[in-house]
Amino acid sequence: MKSAIAAIGILLASTIHIAAADLVDPDVPEPPASEERGIWAAIAYSDADAKHGFFWGADKRQEAMDEALAHCENAGGKTCSVVSVFRNHRHWDDDDNTGFPYNHCGALAVAKQRTGQSTPAAAISAPTRKDAEDAALQRCEASSAGECKIREWVCT
Repeated sequence: MKSAIAAIGILLASTIHIAAADLVDPDVPEPPASEERGIWAAIAYSDADAKHGFFWGADKRQEAMDEALAHCENAGGKTCSVVSVFRNHRHWDDDDNTGFPYNHCGALAVAKQRTGQSTPAAAISAPTRKDAEDAALQRCEASSAGECKIREWVCT
């Protein structure tokens, strides 16, 4: 009788083990990540010390953001954050539902004077460099009530 109970215990244990192992099938590929078409770029800015960083040419949005942040921090930025993310479309004209338009260029405008503990800035992306620079200057000057200048521009 004891051997029968032991055999049933071993059978149950091995069945549970097999069921648990079956929860993760190594032969089934993970679903692909949402495709992000285009060549991505990002601009990061630290308003505490007016440092910035940018990156262009990334295959993925997150890569562009990570690299822009790293460049800003390497420049000595203490409060770096991504202020603009954009991409070009090369030959794509469809919407991949990422929420990002196909803008080729971005610009960062920074106020010439600090206000309190920060240096106001604005970053905008647009289809052309001129459009991005003009829009960034307008937004920066409206928010800082002062003169701004283009600190960085990048086109993908």
